[in-house]
Amino acid sequence: MKRILAVLSLCAASTTIQAEATIRIGELNSYKAFPAFLEPYKKGWTLAVEEINAAGGVNGAKLEVVSRDDNGNPGDAVRVAEELASREQVALLMGGFASNVGLAVSDFAKQRKLLFLAAEPLSDKLVWEGGNRYTFRLRASTYMQTAMLIPEAAQLKKKRWALVYPNYEYGQSAANAFKTLLKKRQPDVEFVAEQTPPLGKVDAGAIVQALSAAKPDAIFSALFGPDLAKFVREGNTRGLFRDRTVVNLLAGEPEYLDPLKDETPAGWIVTGYPWSEIASPEHKRFLAAYQKRWNDYPRLGSVVGYSAALSVAAAIKKAGGTDTEKLIAAMKDLPVETPFGRIRYRAIDHQSTMGAYVGRLAQKDGKGMMVDWVYREGAAYLPSDEEVKKLRPAD
Repeated sequence: MKRILAVLSLCAASTTIQAEATIRIGELNSYKAFPAFLEPYKKGWTLAVEEINAAGGVNGAKLEVVSRDDNGNPGDAVRVAEELASREQVALLMGGFASNVGLAVSDFAKQRKLLFLAAEPLSDKLVWEGGNRYTFRLRASTYMQTAMLIPEAAQLKKKRWALVYPNYEYGQSAANAFKTLLKKRQPDVEFVAEQTPPLGKVDAGAIVQALSAAKPDAIFSALFGPDLAKFVREGNTRGLFRDRTVVNLLAGEPEYLDPLKDETPAGWIVTGYPWSEIASPEHKRFLAAYQKRWNDYPRLGSVVGYSAALSVAAAIKKAGGTDTEKLIAAMKDLPVETPFGRIRYRAIDHQSTMGAYVGRLAQKDGKGMMVDWVYREGAAYLPSDEEVKKLRPAD
Protein backbone atom coordinates (compact mmCIF):
# COMPACT_ATOMS: atom_id res chain seq x y z
CA MET A 1 0.00 0.00 0.00
CA LYS A 2 2.80 2.40 0.88
CA ARG A 3 4.48 1.56 -2.41
CA ILE A 4 1.28 2.33 -4.36
CA LEU A 5 0.89 5.68 -2.57
CA ALA A 6 4.51 6.52 -3.32
CA VAL A 7 4.00 5.72 -7.00
CA LEU A 8 0.81 7.80 -7.12
CA SER A 9 2.61 10.68 -5.40
CA LEU A 10 5.45 10.43 -7.92
CA CYS A 11 2.97 10.44 -10.82
CA ALA A 12 1.22 13.52 -9.43
CA ALA A 13 4.53 15.32 -9.08
CA SER A 14 5.48 14.32 -12.60
CA THR A 15 2.13 15.65 -13.93
CA THR A 16 2.70 18.98 -12.16
CA ILE A 17 6.17 19.33 -13.60
CA GLN A 18 4.83 18.46 -17.05
CA ALA A 19 2.01 21.01 -16.72
CA GLU A 20 4.43 23.73 -15.68
CA ALA A 21 6.60 22.91 -18.70
CA THR A 22 3.94 24.36 -21.03
CA ILE A 23 2.51 27.88 -20.92
CA ARG A 24 -0.84 28.22 -22.67
CA ILE A 25 -1.55 31.51 -24.46
CA GLY A 26 -5.14 32.31 -25.44
CA GLU A 27 -5.38 33.86 -28.90
CA LEU A 28 -8.61 35.10 -30.48
CA ASN A 29 -9.14 36.80 -33.79
CA SER A 30 -11.51 37.40 -36.70
CA TYR A 31 -9.93 34.90 -39.09
CA LYS A 32 -13.04 34.27 -41.17
CA ALA A 33 -14.04 37.95 -41.33
CA PHE A 34 -10.63 39.43 -42.22
CA PRO A 35 -8.53 36.65 -43.81
CA ALA A 36 -6.30 38.95 -45.90
CA PHE A 37 -4.63 40.32 -42.77
CA LEU A 38 -5.14 37.50 -40.31
CA GLU A 39 -3.92 34.50 -42.27
CA PRO A 40 -0.43 36.11 -42.51
CA TYR A 41 -0.82 37.22 -38.89
CA LYS A 42 -1.29 33.61 -37.81
CA LYS A 43 1.75 32.55 -39.80
CA GLY A 44 3.69 35.28 -38.03
CA TRP A 45 2.89 34.20 -34.48
CA THR A 46 3.28 30.54 -35.43
CA LEU A 47 6.81 31.21 -36.69
CA ALA A 48 7.72 33.15 -33.55
CA VAL A 49 6.40 30.42 -31.23
CA GLU A 50 8.29 27.77 -33.17
CA GLU A 51 11.51 29.78 -32.89
CA ILE A 52 10.99 30.43 -29.18
CA ASN A 53 10.30 26.77 -28.42
CA ALA A 54 13.22 25.57 -30.58
CA ALA A 55 15.49 27.81 -28.50
CA GLY A 56 14.29 26.21 -25.24
CA GLY A 57 11.07 28.07 -24.59
CA VAL A 58 10.60 30.76 -21.96
CA ASN A 59 12.25 30.14 -18.61
CA GLY A 60 12.42 26.48 -19.62
CA ALA A 61 8.71 26.22 -20.50
CA LYS A 62 7.35 25.73 -24.01
CA LEU A 63 4.65 28.06 -25.34
CA GLU A 64 1.37 26.65 -26.60
CA VAL A 65 -1.12 28.92 -28.37
CA VAL A 66 -4.81 28.00 -28.05
CA SER A 67 -6.46 29.91 -30.90
CA ARG A 68 -10.15 30.66 -31.50
CA ASP A 69 -12.13 32.62 -34.11
CA ASP A 70 -14.27 35.45 -32.72
CA ASN A 71 -16.30 35.94 -35.95
CA GLY A 72 -15.51 39.66 -35.93
CA ASN A 73 -18.29 40.13 -33.39
CA PRO A 74 -17.86 41.70 -29.92
CA GLY A 75 -20.38 39.33 -28.31
CA ASP A 76 -18.76 36.23 -29.79
CA ALA A 77 -15.33 37.57 -28.82
CA VAL A 78 -16.32 37.85 -25.16
CA ARG A 79 -17.81 34.33 -25.25
CA VAL A 80 -14.59 32.96 -26.80
CA ALA A 81 -12.44 34.86 -24.31
CA GLU A 82 -14.44 33.33 -21.46
CA GLU A 83 -13.94 29.87 -22.94
CA LEU A 84 -10.19 30.43 -23.19
CA ALA A 85 -9.98 31.73 -19.64
CA SER A 86 -12.25 29.18 -17.94
CA ARG A 87 -12.09 25.98 -19.95
CA GLU A 88 -8.63 26.28 -21.47
CA GLN A 89 -7.15 28.06 -18.44
CA VAL A 90 -4.79 30.21 -20.51
CA ALA A 91 -2.25 32.44 -18.79
CA LEU A 92 -3.18 35.54 -20.83
CA LEU A 93 -4.95 36.67 -23.98
CA MET A 94 -3.59 38.15 -27.19
CA GLY A 95 -5.03 39.09 -30.57
CA GLY A 96 -7.93 41.14 -31.84
CA PHE A 97 -8.42 42.92 -35.17
CA ALA A 98 -11.45 45.20 -35.36
CA SER A 99 -11.51 48.07 -32.88
CA ASN A 100 -14.98 47.31 -31.50
CA VAL A 101 -13.98 43.70 -30.86
CA GLY A 102 -10.72 44.76 -29.21
CA LEU A 103 -12.57 47.10 -26.87
CA ALA A 104 -14.97 44.31 -25.86
CA VAL A 105 -12.11 41.91 -25.08
CA SER A 106 -10.29 44.66 -23.19
CA ASP A 107 -13.31 45.15 -20.95
CA PHE A 108 -13.53 41.38 -20.43
CA ALA A 109 -9.85 41.27 -19.44
CA LYS A 110 -10.47 44.02 -16.91
CA GLN A 111 -13.41 42.15 -15.38
CA ARG A 112 -11.53 38.83 -15.27
CA LYS A 113 -8.22 40.41 -14.19
CA LEU A 114 -6.40 38.77 -17.10
CA LEU A 115 -3.65 40.33 -19.21
CA PHE A 116 -4.69 41.15 -22.79
CA LEU A 117 -2.19 42.09 -25.49
CA ALA A 118 -4.23 43.77 -28.22
CA ALA A 119 -2.08 43.02 -31.25
CA GLU A 120 -3.93 44.81 -34.06
CA PRO A 121 -6.98 46.85 -32.94
CA LEU A 122 -6.15 50.49 -33.70
CA SER A 123 -8.72 52.25 -31.51
CA ASP A 124 -7.20 55.02 -29.40
CA LYS A 125 -9.71 54.17 -26.67
CA LEU A 126 -7.86 50.93 -25.96
CA VAL A 127 -5.03 52.81 -24.27
CA TRP A 128 -6.49 56.25 -23.59
CA GLU A 129 -10.16 57.03 -22.83
CA GLY A 130 -11.03 53.37 -22.25
CA GLY A 131 -7.64 52.13 -21.10
CA ASN A 132 -7.25 49.75 -18.19
CA ARG A 133 -4.34 48.20 -16.32
CA TYR A 134 -4.83 44.77 -17.94
CA THR A 135 -4.67 45.89 -21.59
CA PHE A 136 -1.57 46.68 -23.66
CA ARG A 137 -1.47 47.43 -27.37
CA LEU A 138 1.18 46.55 -29.95
CA ARG A 139 0.43 48.38 -33.21
CA ALA A 140 0.67 52.11 -33.78
CA SER A 141 -2.80 53.46 -33.04
CA THR A 142 -5.20 55.30 -35.33
CA TYR A 143 -4.05 58.64 -33.90
CA MET A 144 -0.39 57.77 -34.31
CA GLN A 145 -0.65 56.64 -37.92
CA THR A 146 -2.83 59.61 -38.83
CA ALA A 147 -0.30 61.95 -37.20
CA MET A 148 2.44 60.37 -39.32
CA LEU A 149 0.54 61.38 -42.47
CA ILE A 150 -0.15 64.97 -41.43
CA PRO A 151 3.23 66.47 -42.49
CA GLU A 152 2.71 65.27 -46.07
CA ALA A 153 -0.95 66.32 -46.05
CA ALA A 154 -0.09 69.82 -44.81
CA GLN A 155 2.66 70.23 -47.40
CA LEU A 156 0.05 69.82 -50.14
CA LYS A 157 -1.44 73.17 -49.07
CA LYS A 158 -4.89 72.04 -50.20
CA LYS A 159 -7.76 73.99 -48.69
CA ARG A 160 -10.84 71.89 -49.46
CA TRP A 161 -10.76 68.32 -48.15
CA ALA A 162 -13.31 65.51 -48.39
CA LEU A 163 -13.25 62.44 -46.14
CA VAL A 164 -14.40 58.85 -46.60
CA TYR A 165 -14.13 56.24 -43.84
CA PRO A 166 -15.92 53.17 -42.47
CA ASN A 167 -18.58 54.08 -39.94
CA TYR A 168 -17.24 52.39 -36.81
CA GLU A 169 -14.68 53.14 -34.11
CA TYR A 170 -11.55 52.93 -36.27
CA GLY A 171 -12.89 55.08 -39.10
CA GLN A 172 -14.45 57.65 -36.83
CA SER A 173 -11.25 58.00 -34.80
CA ALA A 174 -9.16 58.33 -37.95
CA ALA A 175 -11.39 61.09 -39.35
CA ASN A 176 -11.48 63.00 -36.07
CA ALA A 177 -7.71 62.80 -35.67
CA PHE A 178 -7.10 63.91 -39.25
CA LYS A 179 -9.41 66.91 -38.98
CA THR A 180 -8.01 67.98 -35.61
CA LEU A 181 -4.32 67.57 -36.51
CA LEU A 182 -4.56 69.12 -39.97
CA LYS A 183 -6.50 72.10 -38.61
CA LYS A 184 -3.64 72.77 -36.18
CA ARG A 185 -1.12 72.78 -39.03
CA GLN A 186 -3.38 74.56 -41.53
CA PRO A 187 -6.02 76.72 -39.80
CA ASP A 188 -7.74 77.76 -43.02
CA VAL A 189 -8.53 74.19 -44.13
CA GLU A 190 -12.15 73.32 -44.95
CA PHE A 191 -13.81 69.92 -44.79
CA VAL A 192 -16.42 70.00 -47.52
CA ALA A 193 -17.81 66.44 -47.53
CA GLU A 194 -17.81 63.24 -45.50
CA GLN A 195 -18.90 59.78 -46.66
CA THR A 196 -19.27 57.16 -43.91
CA PRO A 197 -20.30 53.77 -45.35
CA PRO A 198 -20.79 50.75 -43.07
CA LEU A 199 -17.74 48.48 -42.97
CA GLY A 200 -17.92 45.99 -45.84
CA LYS A 201 -20.92 47.65 -47.47
CA VAL A 202 -19.44 50.38 -49.64
CA ASP A 203 -21.65 51.69 -52.43
CA ALA A 204 -18.63 52.92 -54.35
CA GLY A 205 -20.54 54.53 -57.19
CA ALA A 206 -22.66 56.70 -54.89
CA ILE A 207 -19.65 57.63 -52.75
CA VAL A 208 -17.51 58.66 -55.71
CA GLN A 209 -20.38 60.68 -57.14
CA ALA A 210 -20.95 62.50 -53.85
CA LEU A 211 -17.25 63.27 -53.40
CA SER A 212 -16.94 64.52 -56.96
CA ALA A 213 -19.94 66.82 -56.47
CA ALA A 214 -18.24 68.42 -53.43
CA LYS A 215 -15.27 69.41 -55.64
CA PRO A 216 -12.57 68.85 -52.99
CA ASP A 217 -8.93 69.69 -53.59
CA ALA A 218 -7.82 66.51 -51.80
CA ILE A 219 -9.32 63.44 -50.09
CA PHE A 220 -8.59 61.66 -46.83
CA SER A 221 -9.60 57.99 -46.79
CA ALA A 222 -9.51 55.34 -44.08
CA LEU A 223 -11.00 52.60 -46.28
CA PHE A 224 -9.21 49.24 -46.46
CA GLY A 225 -9.71 45.73 -47.81
CA PRO A 226 -12.53 45.09 -50.33
CA ASP A 227 -14.02 48.51 -49.52
CA LEU A 228 -10.79 50.15 -50.67
CA ALA A 229 -10.64 48.08 -53.86
CA LYS A 230 -14.20 49.07 -54.83
CA PHE A 231 -13.50 52.72 -54.09
CA VAL A 232 -10.29 52.70 -56.16
CA ARG A 233 -11.94 50.98 -59.13
CA GLU A 234 -14.90 53.33 -59.20
CA GLY A 235 -12.74 56.41 -58.55
CA ASN A 236 -10.40 55.49 -61.40
CA THR A 237 -13.31 54.91 -63.75
CA ARG A 238 -14.98 58.22 -62.94
CA GLY A 239 -11.83 60.30 -62.76
CA LEU A 240 -12.16 61.19 -59.07
CA PHE A 241 -8.41 60.98 -58.48
CA ARG A 242 -7.37 62.96 -61.55
CA ASP A 243 -5.36 66.00 -60.42
CA ARG A 244 -6.46 65.27 -56.84
CA THR A 245 -4.21 63.84 -54.10
CA VAL A 246 -5.52 61.16 -51.76
CA VAL A 247 -4.15 60.45 -48.28
CA ASN A 248 -5.10 56.93 -47.15
CA LEU A 249 -4.42 55.03 -43.95
CA LEU A 250 -3.30 51.41 -44.46
CA ALA A 251 -3.47 51.38 -48.29
CA GLY A 252 0.25 50.61 -48.56
CA GLU A 253 -0.08 47.37 -46.61
CA PRO A 254 0.44 44.38 -48.95
CA GLU A 255 -2.83 42.84 -47.73
CA TYR A 256 -4.76 45.71 -49.31
CA LEU A 257 -2.30 46.99 -51.92
CA ASP A 258 -1.53 43.76 -53.76
CA PRO A 259 -5.14 43.07 -54.88
CA LEU A 260 -5.24 46.48 -56.62
CA LYS A 261 -2.61 45.37 -59.16
CA ASP A 262 -2.67 47.64 -62.24
CA GLU A 263 -5.50 49.68 -60.73
CA THR A 264 -3.14 51.04 -58.06
CA PRO A 265 -3.58 54.83 -58.05
CA ALA A 266 -0.19 56.52 -58.35
CA GLY A 267 0.77 59.27 -55.93
CA TRP A 268 -1.47 58.42 -53.00
CA ILE A 269 0.16 59.17 -49.64
CA VAL A 270 -0.20 56.09 -47.44
CA THR A 271 0.98 54.10 -44.46
CA GLY A 272 2.08 50.58 -45.34
CA TYR A 273 4.84 47.99 -45.43
CA PRO A 274 7.42 47.93 -48.28
CA TRP A 275 8.63 44.48 -47.25
CA SER A 276 10.92 43.82 -50.22
CA GLU A 277 12.99 46.97 -49.72
CA ILE A 278 13.65 47.11 -45.97
CA ALA A 279 17.35 46.36 -45.47
CA SER A 280 17.75 46.50 -41.69
CA PRO A 281 19.45 43.39 -40.19
CA GLU A 282 16.45 42.54 -37.99
CA HIS A 283 14.03 42.69 -40.91
CA LYS A 284 16.30 40.73 -43.25
CA ARG A 285 16.56 37.97 -40.66
CA PHE A 286 12.78 37.89 -40.21
CA LEU A 287 12.17 37.94 -43.97
CA ALA A 288 14.52 35.01 -44.58
CA ALA A 289 12.99 32.95 -41.78
CA TYR A 290 9.44 33.73 -42.88
CA GLN A 291 10.07 32.86 -46.54
CA LYS A 292 11.85 29.64 -45.57
CA ARG A 293 8.99 28.55 -43.28
CA TRP A 294 6.05 29.54 -45.47
CA ASN A 295 7.44 29.83 -49.01
CA ASP A 296 5.67 33.19 -49.21
CA TYR A 297 6.41 36.86 -48.62
CA PRO A 298 5.27 38.54 -45.38
CA ARG A 299 2.40 40.99 -45.09
CA LEU A 300 2.06 43.52 -42.33
CA GLY A 301 -0.10 41.02 -40.46
CA SER A 302 2.90 38.69 -40.44
CA VAL A 303 5.00 41.28 -38.61
CA VAL A 304 2.20 42.02 -36.13
CA GLY A 305 1.65 38.34 -35.31
CA TYR A 306 5.36 37.68 -34.99
CA SER A 307 5.93 40.72 -32.77
CA ALA A 308 2.91 39.91 -30.59
CA ALA A 309 4.27 36.45 -29.76
CA LEU A 310 7.72 37.90 -29.08
CA SER A 311 6.14 40.47 -26.75
CA VAL A 312 4.28 37.80 -24.80
CA ALA A 313 7.44 35.71 -24.45
CA ALA A 314 9.46 38.72 -23.30
CA ALA A 315 6.84 39.61 -20.67
CA ILE A 316 6.70 36.05 -19.29
CA LYS A 317 10.48 35.87 -19.15
CA LYS A 318 10.77 39.19 -17.32
CA ALA A 319 7.93 38.30 -14.93
CA GLY A 320 9.48 34.94 -14.15
CA GLY A 321 6.13 33.23 -14.70
CA THR A 322 2.49 33.85 -15.53
CA ASP A 323 1.16 35.61 -12.45
CA THR A 324 -1.03 38.39 -13.85
CA GLU A 325 0.21 41.14 -11.54
CA LYS A 326 3.81 40.26 -12.30
CA LEU A 327 3.03 40.20 -16.02
CA ILE A 328 1.50 43.69 -15.82
CA ALA A 329 4.59 44.97 -14.03
CA ALA A 330 6.82 43.28 -16.61
CA MET A 331 4.93 44.81 -19.56
CA LYS A 332 5.50 48.36 -18.33
CA ASP A 333 8.47 49.81 -20.23
CA LEU A 334 9.15 46.33 -21.65
CA PRO A 335 11.63 46.44 -24.57
CA VAL A 336 11.04 43.96 -27.42
CA GLU A 337 13.16 43.36 -30.51
CA THR A 338 10.91 43.16 -33.58
CA PRO A 339 11.41 43.09 -37.37
CA PHE A 340 10.91 46.88 -37.24
CA GLY A 341 13.57 47.30 -34.57
CA ARG A 342 13.29 47.72 -30.83
CA ILE A 343 9.95 48.86 -29.42
CA ARG A 344 8.89 49.66 -25.87
CA TYR A 345 5.54 49.39 -24.10
CA ARG A 346 5.04 52.71 -22.34
CA ALA A 347 4.20 52.42 -18.66
CA ILE A 348 1.93 55.47 -18.68
CA ASP A 349 -0.60 54.24 -21.27
CA HIS A 350 0.46 50.68 -22.25
CA GLN A 351 0.96 51.71 -25.89
CA SER A 352 3.97 50.34 -27.73
CA THR A 353 6.30 52.60 -29.67
CA MET A 354 6.11 50.53 -32.85
CA GLY A 355 6.12 52.91 -35.82
CA ALA A 356 4.88 52.72 -39.40
CA TYR A 357 6.14 53.26 -42.92
CA VAL A 358 4.88 56.31 -44.81
CA GLY A 359 5.29 56.70 -48.57
CA ARG A 360 3.50 57.03 -51.90
CA LEU A 361 1.82 54.48 -54.12
CA ALA A 362 3.19 53.65 -57.55
CA GLN A 363 2.95 50.90 -60.15
CA LYS A 364 5.66 48.64 -61.50
CA ASP A 365 5.05 45.80 -63.94
CA GLY A 366 1.32 45.93 -63.27
CA LYS A 367 1.74 45.72 -59.49
CA GLY A 368 1.26 48.25 -56.74
CA MET A 369 4.19 49.29 -54.57
CA MET A 370 5.33 51.93 -52.09
CA VAL A 371 7.99 54.43 -53.13
CA ASP A 372 9.74 57.32 -51.40
CA TRP A 373 8.97 55.66 -48.10
CA VAL A 374 10.35 56.42 -44.66
CA TYR A 375 9.94 54.68 -41.31
CA ARG A 376 8.46 56.89 -38.61
CA GLU A 377 9.19 55.93 -35.03
CA GLY A 378 6.00 55.60 -33.01
CA ALA A 379 7.40 57.36 -29.95
CA ALA A 380 7.57 60.64 -31.87
CA TYR A 381 3.82 60.58 -32.58
CA LEU A 382 2.46 59.85 -29.12
CA PRO A 383 0.85 62.37 -26.75
CA SER A 384 2.94 63.68 -23.87
CA ASP A 385 2.59 62.24 -20.38
CA GLU A 386 0.58 65.29 -19.37
CA GLU A 387 -1.87 64.79 -22.24
CA VAL A 388 -2.21 61.07 -21.49
CA LYS A 389 -3.05 61.79 -17.85
CA LYS A 390 -5.97 63.91 -19.04
CA LEU A 391 -7.16 61.27 -21.49
CA ARG A 392 -6.72 58.05 -19.51
CA PRO A 393 -8.67 57.09 -16.40
CA ALA A 394 -6.63 56.20 -13.32
CA ASP A 395 -6.02 52.45 -12.98
